[in-house]
Amino acid sequence: MEAVIKSVKIVGMQAAVPTHRHSYVENPDIFTPEEANKIYASTGIHSRRILPKHLCASDMCVAAAEALLSRLSWDPASVDVLIFVSQDSDYALPASACLMQHRLGLSQGAACMDLSLGCSGFVYATWIASQLLAGSNGKRALVLCGDTSSRHLLPDDRGTLPLFGDAGVATALEFDESWPDSYAVFGTDGTGGQHIAVKAGGRRHPTIPELTARTAEDEARLYRDSRLYLNGAAVFSFTLKVVPKLVSDVLALANVSVDDIDMVVMHQANQFILEHLRKKAKIDKDKYLIDMADFGNTSSASVPLAICHKLTDFFTHKTQKVMLGGFGVGWSWGAIITDIGPMVSPELIEISDDFEPLSLAV
Repeated sequence: MEAVIKSVKIVGMQAAVPTHRHSYVENPDIFTPEEANKIYASTGIHSRRILPKHLCASDMCVAAAEALLSRLSWDPASVDVLIFVSQDSDYALPASACLMQHRLGLSQGAACMDLSLGCSGFVYATWIASQLLAGSNGKRALVLCGDTSSRHLLPDDRGTLPLFGDAGVATALEFDESWPDSYAVFGTDGTGGQHIAVKAGGRRHPTIPELTARTAEDEARLYRDSRLYLNGAAVFSFTLKVVPKLVSDVLALANVSVDDIDMVVMHQANQFILEHLRKKAKIDKDKYLIDMADFGNTSSASVPLAICHKLTDFFTHKTQKVMLGGFGVGWSWGAIITDIGPMVSPELIEISDDFEPLSLAV
């Protein structure tokens, strides 16, 4: 699907990450030092941030949103739309976005919703929030993306354990009739759903306690099925098949060439995949951001996190034309070409362990 986004611009970004850092290179507990260095060489991941158990993805997003609202000097009541993108909701219900509305002090007239998407989630939510603003009397929106991917991992899974970290980000959008059009392309292929999956925890394979005790075998099965399964070979094949076409399709829709793009920021899956993608799409190295060494794969947060970490001054003085893309779990993919800047410098903060969590008792 193709979309033209009219009269909406990105005016700010803020990232929040845990203080806790784990490195298999510096502390190769389940790997030998040689294995850990090979992982770093191929994935580009040196360390990850791990959120303490009493906090959730929503808490990182709230911390980022509070900082961003302050830096923009936005009255929280002026925000008309809030979208929380996560595959790690606080509760089965209510939607975490409803609790965020109260915590952040948004108006009761604000439209707030959760969106359950992973690697493509930032692009999808930016498009949805933009369309909500363009089709209403709304003027301002917050897109909050966050996941605690580290909690899905088996402690003995050497294939996934070094890859995933935790982060939350906030992106501010604003309606502006004079802003140039943005262009977006999206796609889905549910046959790939089996290749990145957590089988248990939903209604198909519930983990809700039963009146009769489960057998030891059932408990062991639920334990493993509640953790992430990742088929790395299938992910690599999917990426090289779908994403270069995604790049060419969104360039064609925007009627620009890759030389017209000032920066490309794709979902930070791993360095090996991103380098192959860059070469296949024929994108110059100096216009292509790879930044996961300190954070790992952070799912829906990875694109704005990379911007907040590495492009702090890139958008502060002039307008830049960027391509932002996401691809992965689902299979789901999307890319957007948009102008950004001048705007307040994107920043990254650390969330302290004593940060007050979201709660139903608000």
